[in-house]
Amino acid sequence: MNWISASKILNRRRLDKSSPGAATMRLGVIGGTGLINMDLTKRIADVGGEVIRTDDVHVDTPFGSVPVRCFSLEIQGVSHELIFLQRHHSNTGHGCPPHMINHKANMTAISQSNVDAVLSVCSVGAIASTFAPGKVALAQQYIDFTGVATTFHDDESTFTSVTVPFDEGMNSVLESVLREVQNFEDDETMGYTYWLTQGPQFETVAEVDAIERLGGDMVGMTMPREAKLARELTMAYAAVCISSNWAAGRDPADAGKALNHEDVSAQANDRLEPVWACIFAMLG
Repeated sequence: MNWISASKILNRRRLDKSSPGAATMRLGVIGGTGLINMDLTKRIADVGGEVIRTDDVHVDTPFGSVPVRCFSLEIQGVSHELIFLQRHHSNTGHGCPPHMINHKANMTAISQSNVDAVLSVCSVGAIASTFAPGKVALAQQYIDFTGVATTFHDDESTFTSVTVPFDEGMNSVLESVLREVQNFEDDETMGYTYWLTQGPQFETVAEVDAIERLGGDMVGMTMPREAKLARELTMAYAAVCISSNWAAGRDPADAGKALNHEDVSAQANDRLEPVWACIFAMLG
């Protein structure tokens, strides 16, 4: 597909539920190691839908240009739109490294796409014993002690509340879906605290031990920066987290096991069924 004018696509169907033919939902999805690309054709057929149109566009922002893929969908006779942004700007999983991602450009682009909500998909290393590799759960809180500011307000004193950093309505829907598709009981833990590490190195065993003592349940290198900017942009945002591996020193079978990005990515992309269920639930 050729790259075409973003404005022609992003403004093609603004959400106006009173207008005939308007999209019922315009959902932004951010993928990464845990969702490398968005292959919707077969997935949407499984829920009685089809892809009507696909467009690849570059969204120009004050912080740089961002590639996104725009889908017009029809599911059981209802029109929807999905805007997919790969945070690493790669369909192979080997794009921009985590510590170099231009989050302000990414989040501005997804905001300019006029989405109603943003669903972020993340691959994480598990610390909590209840979050074994293969489980898919939600970010309930995050801890960012990296010391690296992430804000649109570098030149003004603007303070944003992040007491509840993720959209509670979205998390309620997503929790129900994840329990059902994974056959979890009501007492299964589904919300965890994400500890942001700077990367690109994985963590040491000592770091993971300290992170656990300070309240971290899982580790990753990207998502809270998106969540902060989403809150500044007043966008509804939630994060689905795939436990792709035990964090350093936590593998019960091999506490000294070295971590490998390719293995982490492969494990995450083998556990996408619950993620697809979340995406289609958000689309209604």
